[in-house]
Amino acid sequence: MSIKSDQWIRDMSEKYDMIAPFAPYQVREIKNTPVISYGTSSYGYDVRCADEFKIFTNINSAIIDPKDFDENSFVTVQSEVCIIPPNSFALARTVEYFKIPRNILTICLGKSTYARCGIIVNVTPLEPEWEGHITLEFSNTSSLPAKIYASEGVAQVVFFESDESCEVSYKDRKGKYQGQTGVTLPKV
Repeated sequence: MSIKSDQWIRDMSEKYDMIAPFAPYQVREIKNTPVISYGTSSYGYDVRCADEFKIFTNINSAIIDPKDFDENSFVTVQSEVCIIPPNSFALARTVEYFKIPRNILTICLGKSTYARCGIIVNVTPLEPEWEGHITLEFSNTSSLPAKIYASEGVAQVVFFESDESCEVSYKDRKGKYQGQTGVTLPKV
């Protein structure tokens, strides 16, 4: 098993539409304005956050239960900036839609720019033959409100190629998050 390079990521995305929309190189500014980088890096792809957020709140005294999720647990916001309250978290999704090949496993990791501000992105795998927008989980571990910027880099996806294909892929077992397109809530 080996980690895949920038050239492999570009080839797979251009030939097989593995990532769409796709930035073949790192983007660090737009119209002479600095942004948190996104696009292809040396051994990964930095994803962007869309402008759709679900910010968790306890205004309705709900309990977060993954088996019986109450939509009153969050406030939905569409904005270029998301303010996460102190010691709280928010869900978002990537701008990019992924189609993971059968012999590939990816890991989505937080970017250090946000981690240095106390904003943690949950580490999550994208399994072989999974496809969809990645639902991102941001935790604000600080005692201050924290900003997340839409359309800018928020996490990095690294790609690992197996020496052999799996017997049963995520698509084969009809995974519950297959083809997700928005901020997707927990399912059982």
